[in-house]
Amino acid sequence: MNLPPQPADVNEFDVEYAYRTMFILVGFNFMILYIEGMLTPSLPSIAAGFGISSAEVSLVLALYFVSGIALAPIVGKLGDIYGKKRILVYVLLVYSAAITMTGFSPTFPFMLVSRAVQGVGLAVMPLAMSIFREEFPREVIPRAQGIISGMFGIGTAISLPLGALVSNMFGWQTTYHTAIPFVLLLTYLVYSQVRESPYTRPGAKVDHIGAALLGGSLVLIVLAISLSPALAGSGVNPLWLLAAGLLLLPLLAVYEQYYQKNVGDPILNLRLLSMRNVARTHVTFAIASLGMFLAFQAYAYRLELPPPVGFGFDIFMAGLSLLPFAVAIAIFAPLTGRLVPRFGVKPVALAGAVVGASGFLLSSVSESSTSFIFAIFVTGSGIAMLNASTINLLVLTVDPQDMGIATSMNAVFRNLGRSIGAPIAGALIATFTVTVTSNGTLQTLPTAQAFQYTFSIAAALFILIAFVIFGAEEVLGPGAKDTGPSTQGR
Repeated sequence: MNLPPQPADVNEFDVEYAYRTMFILVGFNFMILYIEGMLTPSLPSIAAGFGISSAEVSLVLALYFVSGIALAPIVGKLGDIYGKKRILVYVLLVYSAAITMTGFSPTFPFMLVSRAVQGVGLAVMPLAMSIFREEFPREVIPRAQGIISGMFGIGTAISLPLGALVSNMFGWQTTYHTAIPFVLLLTYLVYSQVRESPYTRPGAKVDHIGAALLGGSLVLIVLAISLSPALAGSGVNPLWLLAAGLLLLPLLAVYEQYYQKNVGDPILNLRLLSMRNVARTHVTFAIASLGMFLAFQAYAYRLELPPPVGFGFDIFMAGLSLLPFAVAIAIFAPLTGRLVPRFGVKPVALAGAVVGASGFLLSSVSESSTSFIFAIFVTGSGIAMLNASTINLLVLTVDPQDMGIATSMNAVFRNLGRSIGAPIAGALIATFTVTVTSNGTLQTLPTAQAFQYTFSIAAALFILIAFVIFGAEEVLGPGAKDTGPSTQGR
């Protein structure tokens, strides 16, 4: 395959265009953060509005990630074949239609279906990351990654209280309505201002059977875990879904080996997954996302539940209380982008894992709202350092022509962790309960033990991440063995 020559010097890159493109694409992630930022603190009110349990409402998050998991590798592969910008525009149009549907949801089942369609928006970031990689020189990529992560923090810092305020005053549906014109505007900017990727594979084929097996397996596994709390006591055993999903995995492995040998590039690229840095990056983000979303649902419930279990905040105050998490990302992500070239990816990522674990442990023992909010800030600091550093293990290891499928598979692992984290938190909150008198009425509320277990599990997961990262090969800084792409981690 003949690829366009990669500029060797930073001065050969159109840095002005690169940064302009970055801010346009990050703008979309701000809109997604705005929508999702109000959704987490709105979960209790959504549950009350539709008359469902805390376990059932977790499906609002889970199904969004389930569809994202199924679609991400397909979208990434299509981006590698037909052009990342072209596919990105199609994804954004579908996402615009989906958020319009969700904002007008008349029933809870309708909302779940529209949220599943909305999950296509999770393919935005993998395609954007691929374009970022092509527009920045190697030595500037960590700084660009830091800026991107910092922009996410700033976007979250604005979207959390803004989305929560709109939701609190006018209802969560209004948040969707106000986002629609901005999503359409940003779609036009991507179409008119972003150049098409020079790295395409027009002669490649889409592995439809492999995509169906991969998507079906992941969807069944995630649904089994997500639906377990909601199906408790219904007589329906979600283990059958889990078994069906697991049975598809060996079939997928056999078929993908055949496809790679006889046809071309499979949807599940076993060559990429066999690379040490790629595999460890995927595992790291899966575990980190699981721990983060496990804790985030617990944050929302503890902030909003009445005393003595929670702090009795309304939706707006709960969103405002999560603001330190976003502020920490806005501060530490750009700082991480400057630290990585100097010290290397692994030391900074290890520090992020330890700081994140410390934040979760503080959350588990905090008795006052002040200490709890401080723990949220510590957690955000660790996650910012971990995410902004670890992603460099992937983008500085994989060749540009494989970047679409590599970043999309990374999104699959991230979303797998996210989709599992929310229902686990919902199950813990629904399992450990106590009946108390609040405002003269009897209420069944989660116990303090439910939150302690949730945050302790999240802390243990981040300690596990440290061991995973320790075995990776360094790609930058004093410990780097090689600076070329696709030579790392075999």
